[in-house]
Amino acid sequence: MKLLEGKSAIVTGSGRGIGRAIAIMFAQHGAWVVVNDLDGDVAESVVNEIKAAGGSAVACVGSVTAPDFPEKIAKTAAEEFGGIDIIVNNAGYTWDAVMQNLTDEMWDAMIEVHLTAPFKIVRAAMPYMRDVAKQEIAEGKRIHRKIINVSSTSGVAGNPGQANYAAGKMGIVGVTKTLAKEWGRFNINVNAVAYGFIDTRLTQSKESQTPVHVGENEIQLGIPDTMRQMAVNFIPLGRPGTPEEAAGPVLFLASPLSDYVTGTVMLVTGGSYM
Repeated sequence: MKLLEGKSAIVTGSGRGIGRAIAIMFAQHGAWVVVNDLDGDVAESVVNEIKAAGGSAVACVGSVTAPDFPEKIAKTAAEEFGGIDIIVNNAGYTWDAVMQNLTDEMWDAMIEVHLTAPFKIVRAAMPYMRDVAKQEIAEGKRIHRKIINVSSTSGVAGNPGQANYAAGKMGIVGVTKTLAKEWGRFNINVNAVAYGFIDTRLTQSKESQTPVHVGENEIQLGIPDTMRQMAVNFIPLGRPGTPEEAAGPVLFLASPLSDYVTGTVMLVTGGSYM
């Protein structure tokens, strides 16, 4: 059974990792997907993979923090697929330092990508979600739309060296719960997933990765290998999760199976946070 047949979905940061797994899983379940990444070649690769499997997708390349991006991606979904049914605010990265070494730039960058950008994207989508829902309700229809924001156990529990990242990830929880209360009457479900140790560039060995460029900054992603090995010991399931395992709960929250679920934070941690 395809859970998202005929639904239009925006998935930010979907060129790699968890976002890519979400985009592909959504397409497998019948959704039309707007794929987003900073790298146009990477985004187009995911689009081509979806199309080769018989799905429908289009790329919207750019940074979620760019001033014109929220309107751009909302209009892309509306013009290509006729509306917006699902938004997954997944794009992000880490820029770690202990508190005394955190610069204003590092702080602002994490708040902007993990908190401000999702807010602006949802606001830009309002005419295609909330306003459309008003008309549907007036006609006696109940059609659910879904917003899923990506948080982290760093947000709900804190993590040394990540005050900036944790602030953004906890902030989006507050936005999620507030929006769930404001837009519930429009049949818009708003939930968050808080990930633990998922095997992506953000959690792979720092020593094995080359720095990535975000704007003018060169940022070293990953975790020191010794800390990475220690972290596994605190996971009851005994291993990191895969991007596909991370995508499954998002599929649930995007599907009709979750029509009576809103304002929640689903922990996807292998049991490392209970």
